[in-house]
Amino acid sequence: MAENLEAQVEALLNVEKQMRLAGEVSETKKAVCSILSLCFEARAWKMLNDQIVLLSKRRGQLKQAVTAMVQQSMQYIDQTPDLETRVELIKTLSTVSAGKIYVEIERARLIKSLAKIKEEQGLIDEAAELMQEIAVETFGAMAKTEKIAFILEQVRLCLDRQDYVRAQILSRRISPRVFDIDSSKAKKKPKEGDGIVEEAPADIPTLPELKRIYYELMIRYYGHHNDYLEICRCYKAIYDIPSVKEDHGQWIPILRKICWYLALAPHDPMQSSLLNSTLEDKNLSEIPKFKLLLKQLVTMEVILWTTLWNEFEVEFVNEKNLLGGPLGEKAAEDLRQRVIEHNILVVSKYYSRISLKRFAGLLCLSLQDAEKHLSDMVVSKALIAKIDRPMGVVCFQVVKDSNDVLNSWSMNLEKLLDLVEKSCHQIHKETMVHKAALKV
Repeated sequence: MAENLEAQVEALLNVEKQMRLAGEVSETKKAVCSILSLCFEARAWKMLNDQIVLLSKRRGQLKQAVTAMVQQSMQYIDQTPDLETRVELIKTLSTVSAGKIYVEIERARLIKSLAKIKEEQGLIDEAAELMQEIAVETFGAMAKTEKIAFILEQVRLCLDRQDYVRAQILSRRISPRVFDIDSSKAKKKPKEGDGIVEEAPADIPTLPELKRIYYELMIRYYGHHNDYLEICRCYKAIYDIPSVKEDHGQWIPILRKICWYLALAPHDPMQSSLLNSTLEDKNLSEIPKFKLLLKQLVTMEVILWTTLWNEFEVEFVNEKNLLGGPLGEKAAEDLRQRVIEHNILVVSKYYSRISLKRFAGLLCLSLQDAEKHLSDMVVSKALIAKIDRPMGVVCFQVVKDSNDVLNSWSMNLEKLLDLVEKSCHQIHKETMVHKAALKV
């Protein structure tokens, strides 16, 4: 049987040589595919690998023949008898396709399959290294969704091996704006000279699904750095996906997460803008407790930490059982920090000068803790304040230089003169009216 197979392959190799040298593309492809089919039907996997390498290295081998050979061999991968044979075939095909731009998409798919096998074996580092070899963003013929799915797989493997720097670099290859393109619009007809873009395989997720995967991976990345505002923005992007907004069971836990991370995020213009836009969301009325939490944060009143924690502790603990898991190891501590910062900002709005003792009393903190938190906020430029320790006074007034004082005086004088001028005009107008009445 083996001798018969070798004779048949040898005869086909001679045919392939004649067709190749004659430049017959279709006949060369047919001969190459016939050789592979014979090896596959005989289940001669070693000979199949040898023939793939041999055919790819033949002098003046046609590109179309190599492409057809790689594409046909890829169909045999799922039909291999064992894992070792499968890995060997994938490695052979990836070696053959290396450096050949006309089979770059096939090579990317092969590497992805090999990385998946490595990951199943627990070799995360090897799988990540394999995936990083391929730069799919330069592949013009690959479908956009397949490119995004491939890069997201690279990011996921980097996060799994805790390589956060490389994960961030890879994630920047995807622009978030690409998810907002309306896929329902009719595709433009390719212009003459444009490369043909292949259709994505059936197992590749749709653009909205990829959007959700992207932001879930980014939540993992920002969660490592405790960047609460960015995590909130990621959940907001997931919340805006139409399929999520239509499903009551999906958007409620996401909206809860948005509220929690808004409360945990440090006060800045972006956080304030997100906070106000979330409060305007009609769906927030479905979770009144969280609406109350956000209202407390925008209201310029002192929040008592013990009262707030007693009210929301159960909800806080329950988050670990909901979508996205727990809020983080330091979340409870950071929430208390945010409440203190909110209270300091409230005090700075109502007082220009306040004693340290009264200041600490309003914050429900010791003198040392109150001074420390205030100092931290001043250093981070969240507010302007000065502490007079000997007098035990905090001053929230901004010290003006001579130019500022002179400018304010000149502004006040201008306002005063404007008022005098308007008053004179009104008096003159009334006098003229009365004189005209007397004449009549």
